[in-house]
Amino acid sequence: MKAPSPQQIHHYAAYCLGLKNYLKTPGDGRCHPSIPASDLLWAVVMGYILRVSSFARLEWLSHSPARANLGLPQGFSDDTLAYFTERLDASTTRTALAATLQQAKRHKAFENSRFIGLALDGTAAGHTCKSPCRLCHPVKDSKGVIQGYLHYFVMISVVGTGLPLAFDVEPYGPGDSEYAAGQRLLQRAVSLLGPRFADYAVADAKFATAPFLHTADEVSLPIVTRLKDNLPELYAAAQARFVPQPPQAVFEVDGDRIEVWDAEDFAPWETLQWPSVRVLRYRQHKPNGTVIEAYWHTNFSIRQVGSLSLFGIAKSRWQIENQGFNEAKNLHGMEHIAHHEPNSLLLGWLLLLLAMVIERLYRVRYLHRGDHPLRSAIDLVYCLWLHLGRSPSPNSS
Repeated sequence: MKAPSPQQIHHYAAYCLGLKNYLKTPGDGRCHPSIPASDLLWAVVMGYILRVSSFARLEWLSHSPARANLGLPQGFSDDTLAYFTERLDASTTRTALAATLQQAKRHKAFENSRFIGLALDGTAAGHTCKSPCRLCHPVKDSKGVIQGYLHYFVMISVVGTGLPLAFDVEPYGPGDSEYAAGQRLLQRAVSLLGPRFADYAVADAKFATAPFLHTADEVSLPIVTRLKDNLPELYAAAQARFVPQPPQAVFEVDGDRIEVWDAEDFAPWETLQWPSVRVLRYRQHKPNGTVIEAYWHTNFSIRQVGSLSLFGIAKSRWQIENQGFNEAKNLHGMEHIAHHEPNSLLLGWLLLLLAMVIERLYRVRYLHRGDHPLRSAIDLVYCLWLHLGRSPSPNSS
């Protein structure tokens, strides 16, 4: 197999993932473009794969000898990328990301998974001290003085498959809320992926509100959410019942001993339109003596999903933290503001997720065919940078 290269990744994205039309026409809103949208789009996506999130750094690459190996026919400025992302249509990229996941599912990328889940969680990124945009939330010190601004959004990811793939974000400004943004995001994700793509949704306790849970009902997704003291009556009832009892079952999972308590006859709170609520309590004993205890509630019945499977579904929520936010922020520059404008910020996050989806499917699935070993993420990045330093092959045509 040839060594990984930007051209090979482009071919994989265009033909194996079905992104050929999107890569050519990504929803460019510029009136009189002089540089094709396909070139600028690929520069940004490839930049995130190479862990280059700065538009100024991409400008430098486009004017360097590496330009030919990146597949870019001409150079451009960072202002060109700013103007381009300001006017790029977000819905086109969101549709392309969803179509990529559908293609991956058809190609058996998740075939070893009993359940496919969608995890939602919120975060903040993009601290700035510049003039605020409509998405900026003020950051104040203890005296109430504004020290800068942050941008908040909710992200959604495929989880529970061994191959977490984040694929959409929903930003929200002051006056909006995280769970309201999560409602919009869940509805859009299911409409783009289709009603039978996923088997469940999972989220943290801040999404355990009746409106959000009813939204999951509307899109026909069973939902699992963390139970904390944000729902004091249900939490107290679960503690009063489970704490005095011995565990109902004990499992061994990856060397950890898991004790579980499980019941599906708890009364819903006043605004929740469920006939009853199922609550799972688990205590996870690690070999080093650490004990992790958590409560979760759901509308899955015990007949549909057993206690051990529900434990796995609950733990899958952490994949959006570890393989979603952590990698996006620490490796691919999600914290960086390339251009401080609302649509440019949104497209930056969406194109970063597209780059991560392409990179992960390419590295974990495409390069792992046959007896080829699984490449690490950093190994792929090093191979790509080494390829950029090679002399372009002469044109023998």
